[in-house]
Amino acid sequence: MLQLHDLTKRFGALVALDGVSMAVEPGHMHGFVGRNGSGKTTTMRIALGLLAADSGTVLWRGAPPADDDRRRLGYMPEERGLYPRMSARAQVTYFGRLSGMAPADAAAAAAHRLDELGLGDRADDPVEKLSLGNQQRAQLAAALVQGPELLVLDEPFSGLDPVGVDVLAGVLRAEADRGAAVVFSSHQLELVERLCDEVTIIDDGRVVAGGPIARLRAERARPAVRVELEGGWTQWAAPLTAAGVAEAVRPEGAGIVVELADPARDQDVLDTARAAGRVVRFEHLVPSLTDLFREVVQARPDVPAPKEEVPA
Repeated sequence: MLQLHDLTKRFGALVALDGVSMAVEPGHMHGFVGRNGSGKTTTMRIALGLLAADSGTVLWRGAPPADDDRRRLGYMPEERGLYPRMSARAQVTYFGRLSGMAPADAAAAAAHRLDELGLGDRADDPVEKLSLGNQQRAQLAAALVQGPELLVLDEPFSGLDPVGVDVLAGVLRAEADRGAAVVFSSHQLELVERLCDEVTIIDDGRVVAGGPIARLRAERARPAVRVELEGGWTQWAAPLTAAGVAEAVRPEGAGIVVELADPARDQDVLDTARAAGRVVRFEHLVPSLTDLFREVVQARPDVPAPKEEVPA
C-alpha cells in the first residue's frame, strides 16, 4: 500500500499542498483528479521521491520507501520524458536496465511491452518519428518495463485516440489484476469512473473527497427520476410540484427530471406519467463522477492556474 499522510508543500507564497492524505491499495486502480494547478503533479512527485515535502510522510508497505523500493515503481510524467533520437526499443530497454534488470531480461520485457501497447512494428523507429499518441505509448512502456509494484501515471490518456485509450485501459486493468497498485490522474472523468475502484479529488492543495466511487456517488445521490414519454411530451409533469410529489421538475432532452420530495413517491411519478401517455423511459438517477466533481469543487474565476512544476 502507498500511504500519504498530511503532505504540505510551499513554493514561495504559493501553498501547493495543504495536508494531503490518501492511500492506494495493491490490486486497485485509484483515480486522482482535480483542476489544473490543484496539486496533483506535486503530490505524485513527492510520493515518488522526486520532490521533498515540507512536512508529512510517504509510506510504502508501512515504511518510508528505500532506493530499492523505488526501483520497483513505475512513473509516467505528463510531459514527454524520452530521448527523441533514440529508438523506442532502445530506450525502453535502457529504462529496464536502470531499474536493475539484466540486459537480456530488459530487452525481452521491452519487446513484450511495446507489442502489448501496439508499437511492435514501430519499435525501432526514433521516438521523434512517432505520432504523439505513439510517443505516449512508448513512454508508458518505459514505466511498465520492470513490472512495477506501484504505477503512477500523470494524464496517461492524453493524446490517445479511442483505440489507444482502450488498449491502455486494458493494460492498466491487467497490471492491477496481477497485484500492482495503480494511481493515475486524468481530466477524462468518464474514464476514471469506468476504470477505477477509488478516487481522490483534490482542489487548491486539499483533498475534498475520497473513497470508493460507488460509495461517494451513493452518499451524494438526491432522490430523482428521469421520465420520457412517447412523442417527447413534457407538460404532464407540471402538476407534480403543486401536489407535493416533486421539489422541482426540469426538462432534459426529450424527457423530464423529477427531483422527488420523498424517495417513496417515485411510483406516484410513474402513475402520473402513465396516465399522460406511453412511458418509454423511467430511471432513477445516480450522480456521475463528473456530477460529484462539480459538486465538491467550487467554481473559481477563469484565471490562469498556478503551475505545479518546481520553479527553476
